[in-house]
Amino acid sequence: MNTSIKIGGLDLKNPVMTASGTFGYGPEFEDFIDINRLGGIVVKGTTLNHREGNAYPRMAETPSGMLNAVGLQNKGVAQFCNDIYPNIKHYNTNILVNVSGSTVDEYVETARMINDLEHIPGIELNISCPNVKEGGMAFGTSCPSAVAVTHAVREVYKKTMIVKLSPNVTNIAEIAKAVESVGADGVSLINTMLAMAINAETRKSVLSTITGGLSGPAIKPIALRMVWQVAQEVKIPIVGMGGIMNATDAIEFLLAGASAIR
Repeated sequence: MNTSIKIGGLDLKNPVMTASGTFGYGPEFEDFIDINRLGGIVVKGTTLNHREGNAYPRMAETPSGMLNAVGLQNKGVAQFCNDIYPNIKHYNTNILVNVSGSTVDEYVETARMINDLEHIPGIELNISCPNVKEGGMAFGTSCPSAVAVTHAVREVYKKTMIVKLSPNVTNIAEIAKAVESVGADGVSLINTMLAMAINAETRKSVLSTITGGLSGPAIKPIALRMVWQVAQEVKIPIVGMGGIMNATDAIEFLLAGASAIR
């Protein structure tokens, strides 16, 4: 059976990819799976500068899911290019870098540096990050800000660009259409849902940041609905994710309109 698919300039041998932040950079899982069997891997969120992430506790289990508020901990794009990239560029699969930032300029410079890496054929533009110039509102929660960052990165990044959408919006299809109009080769959805949990004994939030991102089986019905909605409105490929635990879950996303899954 031919399971290959195409997203922009990416030729995937199959539609199975990994989700950013859940798979490290790849080597962490070499004892468990042949990385080359995957259609692609998306490495953890990468920013222009070093980020320590949020204070602990920043992960917590919830019914049918988990909360996280790691805060994009990473050592910056220069360290990725110099130290991590040489150790993963040999993989016989598509390697994408999840690009994050707090300003448009940070996104642009990070993407510009990654554009020069021969064996990185694409990026995932994470527009769920807080825009510090707009009071912390995520880039992906309004069409103007989503368009601004996507267009700016498209100007400097010449390979495949998949835009990762935030589910914390009223109309996610509207955001998808907006980024498609300024050059996105595909969209991935959904990112985590804004949520919280409280310890009834301590009367405090279980996370240091009070709120965090909910992932896991609990969000699958929401993710499916959003994938289906976006599939009605855009012509570019959709990468679906959110609560996929087995083959049946994956098939449901493909039936909803996704071309690939994570």
